[in-house]
Amino acid sequence: MGSNHSNFKDVKGTLRPVEQVSFDDVTEFLVKLNQLVPHGTLTLPTEAQWEYACRAGTATPFSFGDTITTDDVNFDGNYPYGDSPKGEYRKKTVEVKSLPANRWGLYEMHGNVWEWCSDWYAEYSAEPQVDPPGPATGSDRVIRGGGWSDSARYVRSAYRAMSWT
Repeated sequence: MGSNHSNFKDVKGTLRPVEQVSFDDVTEFLVKLNQLVPHGTLTLPTEAQWEYACRAGTATPFSFGDTITTDDVNFDGNYPYGDSPKGEYRKKTVEVKSLPANRWGLYEMHGNVWEWCSDWYAEYSAEPQVDPPGPATGSDRVIRGGGWSDSARYVRSAYRAMSWT
């Protein structure tokens, strides 16, 4: 895209996620990427799709089980989940694939950087739904996954937050 918005450019040659991108930046990237891919239809996941991928077939708070440590996830280890012991606080993102993948082979779904979803933020419907799309309009977008500076509770599979675009 011609620029690197990341705050963490400390180690040349490492593959760190870019953590300072807006929803509009991601949309522009997807347009350009789809121009390169025959019949390109790549999009951000819906919030439901993101959580499904993060959980990787589990029903626990984390794809790794009922709790996590900083050996598995990049978060502020000073604020563990439940009765877990304190862990490392790296104070920055980690390189992609440097921590264990979930059961489906997806890396850093918990922690490291917040991830955009295609949905607008709204309260959930009380009605049971299968693969629900988010609302068509709104003022804030959904982000998932938590980040390197967050406590463990914010990196749970079910945790959702809103962010302006």
